[in-house]
Order: sequence, then structure tokens, then C-alpha cells
Amino acid sequence: MSRPTPSHQAVARRHGWVQALGVALAALVVMGVVAALGLWAAGAADLPDGAFPRVVAATVVTAVGGTVELSGDAGGIADTQAGLTVMPLSVTLAGALVAAAGFLWPLRHRAVAGAAELAGWAARIAVVFLLGLLAAALAARQTFAVSLGDDTLTDLGEVFGVAPRVGFTANVPLTLVVGLLWLAGVLVLALLASRGAPLPGRLLRWREPVRPAASAMVALLLACVALGVLAALVAAASRGHPARTAAVVLLGLPNLVWPAFTIGLGASWEGRVQGPFGLPMPPVLDEALRGSDTATLSLSTLAERDGRVWWLVVVDAVLLVGAASLMAGRSPERTPLWRHAVRMGVALTVTVLAICLLGRVSAHYGLSLFGISDLGGEGLSGDVYLRPRLWTALVPALLCGVAAGFLGGLLARAARRRDGATRAR
Repeated sequence: MSRPTPSHQAVARRHGWVQALGVALAALVVMGVVAALGLWAAGAADLPDGAFPRVVAATVVTAVGGTVELSGDAGGIADTQAGLTVMPLSVTLAGALVAAAGFLWPLRHRAVAGAAELAGWAARIAVVFLLGLLAAALAARQTFAVSLGDDTLTDLGEVFGVAPRVGFTANVPLTLVVGLLWLAGVLVLALLASRGAPLPGRLLRWREPVRPAASAMVALLLACVALGVLAALVAAASRGHPARTAAVVLLGLPNLVWPAFTIGLGASWEGRVQGPFGLPMPPVLDEALRGSDTATLSLSTLAERDGRVWWLVVVDAVLLVGAASLMAGRSPERTPLWRHAVRMGVALTVTVLAICLLGRVSAHYGLSLFGISDLGGEGLSGDVYLRPRLWTALVPALLCGVAAGFLGGLLARAARRRDGATRAR
């Protein structure tokens, strides 16, 4: 006797507003908790005027690609400038994993799902998510007083009634638009990378060429993060500073390990660190970037400061071959080697491109008072940026991906032959 097909009412209950509320709020709450713990470890809990919750809200906003605009005010005889572009990718990753898991959970144990059903389920999650993101964006606004540092400047400021202040506020419309695109990307990637998620009938033909490669790239990125966590634990145990290490792990670990992965492939990044501010990164990177000129981060330049950087090549090779073997093992046995190579090359290139777009950092702040300290000075201003040289990242990614895909296909074939011989015995 065949099992009855679930009714439309049962499907609606499984994908209803209550479930959507749970998925969206779980993602936002997890992002808020991770951001709060990271900021607390960084010392942000001591910010004045009860600003900590608002800074947490701003961190959540930037984690989904939203825009937080910085502003300054120091009176008519002074001037301030500020800007910030960065995504705390640890917070981003935590929210993405929770949102993807919640989206896929009601769809498990099914081979096919209609496009209208998937779109309706995603739309309900998106509505609730955007309402929560709207609340976070409205809360992400605060103004701080800035110390002039120098005693003479402080006295002048008091005489003329100049109190430099810098603040931030979220760009609400842009945050909602970008947040919606972020959520859509997460849900689409979840469908592409999950082995058991159902697809609409018209898209089933794309399951074989796309899904193994997508799942292999997700596994590759998560493996990089796992290795980064392990390295952070070792560093905290051997060098101390557990609070600082926890802040880096909870706020920006992927901002370090994913660009490091591209450097191991042969990519070059350029950047600079000036003034009192900096990036949460290992000392070798901070020393390489700190200075008046733009610095290049590559295997050769970093190896001049620390020869252990060459281990990145070994780690990358192991990760790539492992990901390629995973992709080939989840592909049909009849797939030729050249297809494994092409798919791995394309997938790795797209992944590296995403890292380059998400891993950019740009921040600056400057104060000018009576012309004594201009906006480019070191004392009251800071300038931090990090960006990739795109073609130096994409070309090696394509070549390394093709080579790893070919080798991974060979290893998958050898493993299948070994399994077949074992069963034959």
C-alpha cells in the first residue's frame, strides 16, 4: 500500500510563518550573540553612554553587507573625516550557517520540490529577516566624543568650545536591499551545496555539474576556518592574550584565513596601516603593512619576514586536493577527468573572487583643528586598507583548481577501484 501524499495544508504548515519566524530570528540572534561576545572580548563593553548594544547592532548590519556611515563634528573651526568598509566575516558566517540550516530543515528527505514552494518558503523567511534587520539598522546609531590627545590641543578646544565627536549611523534603505541580496545568496548556495536538498524539476539537470563543486567549495572554506581556530587556540596558549584572540576569532577570523588561503595560491594583496589604528592580524602582517607607503602581501614578501609563510603552499595543496577528491567522489563515476578539472577550476575561481570581494578592508579617521593637525597626520588620524590585486588571485586559482580537479579525479577513481575490489572479496 503506497504512502499518502502530503496535502497542501501539511506543506503550508511545514513552511509557515511560525517556522519562518524561527529561522530568521535564529540567524539574527546568533549573529548578535557572536558579535556581542567578540566586541566584549575586544573591550567594547566599556564604551560610554551605553553604546555597546548599538555597536552590536551596527556589527550585525555590516555582517550582511549593510552600510554604516561614519560622521564627525568638531564645530565651525575644525573638521573631521571618517569612513569604514569592512564585513566581520565570523558574524557573517555564523548567520549564514544558521539561516541555511533552518531553510533546508523542512525540505529534508525529499527529492523534488516545486519552484513556487521553494520561493514561498524563502519569501516568508525574507520578510521576517528584513523586519529584524530593519530593527537592527534603526538601532545602529551612536555618537562619541573624541579625545584630542595633545594637552595644547585639548586646552584650545576647551577655550573655543570645540568638542570633536565622531558617530555612526546605518544607511537603512541600502542595508535592507543588500541584506535581502545577502539572504538570497545564502539560501541559493544552501540549495546548491546541500546533497539532500530538493530542487525543482527543471533544475535537476544542473545537480550533477554544480552541486558536488559547490559542496566542495563550502567544505574548503569551512576547513580554512577550522584550521584558523586551531591556530588561534595554539597562539592563545603559547603567547597569551586570550581576550584579543577571542575577539579576532569571533569577529574576523575568515577575514584573515581566507585571504591567507589566496596568498598560498599565489595571490597578492596590497594595503597600509597608519596611525593608532590597525587590523586584528598576526604581527608579521601588521609589520609588513605599517608604514607610509603601500605594502604588498605575497608569499615572497611575507617570507622575507617569516619563512614559515611557505607552509601556506603545503596547507593549500592539501586542502585543494581534499576538496577536489570530495567533489569527484560525489560526482557520477562516469565523469571524465577533464570535467573534474574544469569544474574544480571554475568553482575555485568563483570562490576566490568571492573572497576578494568580501575580504576588502578600508577605514580612516582624521581631525583638523586650526590647521595644527591635518587630516593626514599621524597623531589624530588613522588610515587602514587592504585589497587584492584581482588578477593575481584569479589566474592562479583557475590553474590550481584545474590541476587539483584532475588529481582529485584520479584519487576518486583509485578509491572506487579499491572499494570494488574489497567488495569482490
